[in-house]
Amino acid sequence: MINKIFYWFTKFLVVWVLVASSLGYFFPKFFILLKPYTEWLFAFTMFGIGCILTKKDFLPIFKKPQIVFLGTLAQFLIMPISGFLLAKLFKLPKELFLGTVLVGSVPGAMASNVISYLAGADVAYSVALTTTSTFLSPLLTPTFVYIFAHSIIKIKFFEMFFSIIRMVILPVLVGMLFKHFFGKKLEKIDNIFSFISSIFITFICGLVVTLNRNFLKEANLVIFIVVFLHNLIGLILGYIFAIIYKFDIKKKRALSIEVGMQNAGLGAVLALKHFSPQSAIPNAIFTIWCIITASILAKVWGKNITEIKKN
Repeated sequence: MINKIFYWFTKFLVVWVLVASSLGYFFPKFFILLKPYTEWLFAFTMFGIGCILTKKDFLPIFKKPQIVFLGTLAQFLIMPISGFLLAKLFKLPKELFLGTVLVGSVPGAMASNVISYLAGADVAYSVALTTTSTFLSPLLTPTFVYIFAHSIIKIKFFEMFFSIIRMVILPVLVGMLFKHFFGKKLEKIDNIFSFISSIFITFICGLVVTLNRNFLKEANLVIFIVVFLHNLIGLILGYIFAIIYKFDIKKKRALSIEVGMQNAGLGAVLALKHFSPQSAIPNAIFTIWCIITASILAKVWGKNITEIKKN
């Protein structure tokens, strides 16, 4: 019973993110207490993800590294470049410009794996892409942020590099070790790990909104349009790249979702730690919005899962 509750909570992550964001806006006293612990919040998120990963999840990387490479290439071409171009096109102020570049530069969201499952996509491929981009993120995320934003603000490359190592790579590895040694004892409540990740990413979104209450009151429609377009471009171009690669329908869906969903929670934490609360705003909005659009897409695509399975 409790395992079903954990699964149910994760499935409706978008609801809890919206609730936390609303609480952060109207009742900020709770979330402000979490400010000193932003790195720990995200570390626990990634620990939960590490506990979900298994040896089988890495098989596609070694069996067909070329398709994983192509998918990762698509993600780190489409999202950083489109984020930069949108920020330029809409002439965003410095903090929002940087935040939009951060959205494009982070790896794929782990929630994309759940969405891929619901959408009848290739889950193994989705997990392989997310895992690969996550392990590459300590190098690639600071690199793209530097390339596209160093002209407007000083980028502390190595500080970001080691932050991602601490918040992403180490917790994932610890989670995988924990799963290896204690996984069998927790099989009956294995959904607790996705629950852990979901609850902490929810806290992060609530905190980001809390820290930006006053700014959000004055925020115009432009940043919401930029986030909407960034997500839409990722979903569409991800699918187009998959067509160019001549992937099957399940991999096309997986790549579309993977590119369109970014680990903007990581972007928000990096923004809070290394830049400013305002630069975390695009990441907070993107976190919520990409889950909404991906969930809708999963509903639409999920209706013909049976037909896909036959192919």
